[in-house]
Amino acid sequence: MTALAVDVTAATQSGGALTPAAVTATAHSHGRLPFAFGRAFTISLLLGTLWTIPAWFVAPAWQPRYIGMMGLWDFAVLAAWLVDLNRLPKPAQLEIRRSWSAPLTLAHAASVRVEIHNAGAGAIRAAVVDELHNDLRREPATFAIFVAAGVAAEHSFPVMPRKRGDIAAGRVFLRYQSALGLAERWAVSDLRQTVRVLPDLAQAQNSALYLIRSRQVEMETRRRRQRGQGRDFESLREYRRGDEMRDICWTATARRNFLTTRVYQVERSQAVWIVMDAGRLLRTEVSDPHCPIVREKLDYAVDAALSLAQVASQSGDRVGLLAYGRKVRQSIAAGRGALHLRAMLDALSLVRSESAEANHSLAVRTLLHRQSRRSLIVWLTDFAETAITPEVIDYAIHLTARHVVVFAAIAQPDLTELARTIPTNAGEMFRHAAALEVVQRRQRLFRQLRERGVMVIDIAAAGFAAALVNQYLEVKDRNLI
Repeated sequence: MTALAVDVTAATQSGGALTPAAVTATAHSHGRLPFAFGRAFTISLLLGTLWTIPAWFVAPAWQPRYIGMMGLWDFAVLAAWLVDLNRLPKPAQLEIRRSWSAPLTLAHAASVRVEIHNAGAGAIRAAVVDELHNDLRREPATFAIFVAAGVAAEHSFPVMPRKRGDIAAGRVFLRYQSALGLAERWAVSDLRQTVRVLPDLAQAQNSALYLIRSRQVEMETRRRRQRGQGRDFESLREYRRGDEMRDICWTATARRNFLTTRVYQVERSQAVWIVMDAGRLLRTEVSDPHCPIVREKLDYAVDAALSLAQVASQSGDRVGLLAYGRKVRQSIAAGRGALHLRAMLDALSLVRSESAEANHSLAVRTLLHRQSRRSLIVWLTDFAETAITPEVIDYAIHLTARHVVVFAAIAQPDLTELARTIPTNAGEMFRHAAALEVVQRRQRLFRQLRERGVMVIDIAAAGFAAALVNQYLEVKDRNLI
């Protein structure tokens, strides 16, 4: 099992299962009249009208007899309906259970299993409707199922989460009949629960694991060439050609009678703060050919934050979270460990975008109050390309006086592509000019950030998480914190 998988497993065991809990409830009658006539009852009544056909061709004296036979037929059908209704299992004899196949993660299909246990004396054919939210399933979850007497039957159907956070799953409605189909009962089972849709766990784990493996050899080689660049003492070893004189431990050399060098390692237990903007600019929808749904920029930012939190935790650093809109929405102090990683996962799941502009000033004041020592600040945000300098740019530059700042924004490839195209008519020329102005202004602001010591990430959504983790590993490798 990989290190990242171990972290997720430990977090699950410590903080509770990621898969939503199964719920079970006994059904009860639904509606003022919780029964109805089945299709077979209607067909049988229509068959009774056939008695009126010969009544038109016989003597008038015989006509009342045929009409009476039709009445007797209808009475027999009604009596059969009453018997069938009485033989149907009562709603209290039906137990319904809803369970989930896997954790619900954004844009990843999962399945829901509905199980019906029939404790009655007769088999039933049921039409079932599971009351799920539109963010879990666009069309109603309806299906038919046959349940024999004294046993249980189950049916599974897919769901596709489209929003993160807590989503309501409602009741399960049943309309069931016997094999005759004359009578029908209506029932409902109260399986209401709140399920949590998590960020894209698979993408976070896969991207983080790939980056760690791909850079491992390169980083180890670089550390061998740069002994003494770290600030944490690791061990002592015999002096080798190329070691710096300042790293020689003279006391150990005197004891061992040969030159001994101190070996340092990259610092651990440093603070990494993920500052997440959940304002209106992060509501912009971005299409990704590898994703089955269109997601907001904030969704990709959340996935990238989760990848970074996992990698930083594996590196021994402490990770904190500050998500904000007009107010601070989620705040977790810097920490590490399985429980902390689970708390980060839950907090990231609940971050939702707002329609108002984010309060960057509040976020910076809150961050500076909670983190006074030098740390790595990863700011996931965006800005409007206006004629004036956005305040988020000024605040990012202000943070560099005390911290190492990574300013990460998701680019819009369609805008860049429009700026590169050659217009062929007047309409395309105006669109090209507007796109070119926006792109150039954005690049100018990013250049201003780099000149003031802020590291900038401006990349498409598909590679955003990889670029963010790669930048973190570069910062650690260069001992910038």
